[in-house]
Parts: sequence; structure tokens; C-alpha cells
Amino acid sequence: MTTHTLHLDLYTPAHDDRPVFVTGNFCGWATDTDTLQLHPAGDGRYNIGLPVDEGWPETIEYKYYRAGEGGLELNEQGELTDNRRIARSTTAVQDEVPYWQWDGSSINSAFLPIEQTLYVEYPGCDRPRRVQIALPYDYETSGEAYPVLYINDGQNLLGEGEGYGSWLTECRLAQLATRKHHGVIVVAIDHAGEGRLREYTVEKVKPTLGEGRTYLDFVVNTLKPAIDANFRTLSDAAHTGMGGSSLGGLITIWAGLLYPDVFGRWLVFSPALWISPGVYRAAAQRKLERYTKVYLYGGESESTYMVPSLTRFQRNLRCVAEACSYLQTSIDPDGLHEEKRWSIELPKAISWLFFTNSPVHQIHEELATATY
Repeated sequence: MTTHTLHLDLYTPAHDDRPVFVTGNFCGWATDTDTLQLHPAGDGRYNIGLPVDEGWPETIEYKYYRAGEGGLELNEQGELTDNRRIARSTTAVQDEVPYWQWDGSSINSAFLPIEQTLYVEYPGCDRPRRVQIALPYDYETSGEAYPVLYINDGQNLLGEGEGYGSWLTECRLAQLATRKHHGVIVVAIDHAGEGRLREYTVEKVKPTLGEGRTYLDFVVNTLKPAIDANFRTLSDAAHTGMGGSSLGGLITIWAGLLYPDVFGRWLVFSPALWISPGVYRAAAQRKLERYTKVYLYGGESESTYMVPSLTRFQRNLRCVAEACSYLQTSIDPDGLHEEKRWSIELPKAISWLFFTNSPVHQIHEELATATY
């Protein structure tokens, strides 16, 4: 005898034509059962009402999946989720699924970006600088022009990466494609190897530092014109960003401060603020243009000083408009100073910087460490 109806309401930002089902211990984990198919309600929302009786388990375990093999629900990190659990007496649940499997894979390979490699002459260097380009998967057929995100430390952005691992940028862009947030060109710029510290710092607080202006001049006056000339780009500041982590995050800040008419989008992960004491004063002395958007991330487990330094920098930022929606701050209490964590944050930052009109706020995340 039915005791009540369990209403499941599901939201998923991932666009997908495959029907959505629910299964669980209440049905012996049966699959592709018509009575367990959710009803589409528009805008990524689905729902179903399940008649519950006394024969159901006291603790209901369940999962969502897309029709066919290998279409299980995934979390924000692109990993399989644990079973959802609710009491049998529950009458209504609201759930969210960030991503879905495709044929057992965490990404749809058809959505992987188109990768190209350029070698661009760098001032004063014998060897040209390698630059890897990640174009939207549908670039060749769309006819559209795209915003551009220049990211530092290119050696650690695509593929397996070098030394410290990879952001798996191509996989993250494929994930974003399921949300139709893939329409951005990513330009991954290799660092200078042993000269990285010198190249990513603007202040000459030590003799081995302080050539950051030369690097930024290269990006602004050599690389960017080449990218704009060879690809369909939206070249104005409101559609052009720079990003990076650690020292790459620090030089990103200086790029935004020194070239506000070029870089209107800042993706700043775990910046090495400790090596640039003047950056706080520089931030306080410049009001950000109305079109500027800044995404800051820091992990509390990186060091004792990371989050306090990031908070201090954030407080020094100002905008020309009184109500300017320019800032998003993400703090992870378990976050470490590593490529794996920055990879997790990348799709969130790209979505907010280029595809979301959001009010100013700070988010405090408690995220489990992902495994790749």
C-alpha cells in the first residue's frame, strides 16, 4: 500500500538530449525502466513522483543516470558520485548533477577543443616562445568571434603537463561545452624555464627579479596582435583575459593593473603576493573599469599566509562604479598549492568570467580532493 509520494526535482546545467532516469535500492537498481524516467520541465530541470510503500528500504539509496550504458552522474570534479541517501519518510528532494558520463568517460571527446601550436619570437631570446592554442570544438563551423583567455605557465595547462602536473584544460573545456560555456579561445604561454621567477615579477626587490614588464609587453604588443590576426577574436578588454596560478597569478594581477584597456578579465589562482609587496598599493591606487571582472582563488591549506594575503589584496581592489559586479572570491579550506586543485577551479572561473552576470559575493567552499 502506498504511504506517500516521493517528489524528486533535479537540476542539471549540462545540456544533453539523453533522457534522465533514477534508480536505486528501492527497485533493485533496475535500469531503463519507463516508470523511473524523469519528466523534463525546461531549463535543465526534471522531476518525478515515486509512490513509496512500506516495502521500500528504511534508507533509500539512489542515483541519476542518462539513458544507455556509461551515463552516470558526475560531480563538479568530473568524478563518479556516491549513492544519494534519504530516509523512506522523505517526501521531497531537490538535487543537482553538474556533469554526466559519456560512454563511461568523464567527458564527451567530441567536445574536446581544437589544439594548435605557434612559436612566437620573444624579445632578446634566441629561441621563440611556444604558445598552445585551444579553440572551441566547433570553431571551424560556427563562424563566431570569441573572447580570449591568455594563461601563463603553458607547460602545465594541457595534456599531462610537465614537472608539477596539468590543469587538464582540454578536459575542462570539454566539460564546459556541455553547459555551452566553451566559447572562449585559450592561449597557453610557456614560461621561461629557469627565468620564470624573473619574467613573472614586476618589482625588482632582488637583482634576479623584475622583468615582468618585458613579458607583458610581449603579450600585449607581439602575441595578442598575432592571435587577433590569425583567429576570430573579440579583441576588446571586456572580452580579453589573463590567468595563472602562483607566480602566474601574480603577473596576471600586474597585467590587469598595468593594462586595464587590454585585460578586462582576471583569473587569479593562489597568487604569489609575498614576492611583490607593492602590489597592494598599486591595486588601491587604481580603480577598475566598469567592465572588469576578477576571479580570485586561494586554499587555506597552501600556507598560513595565502588566504590572509588574498583577502588583503581583495580589500584593496576598487571599481569606478559604486555597484560594480567585478569580484568573485573562492576559498577552499582544504585547497593545496597544486595543479590538480587549480584544474578543478578552472571551469568555475571561466564560466563566471565570460558567461555569467553575477552579483559581487564571496564563496567559501568545502571540496574533497579530487583524484585524476
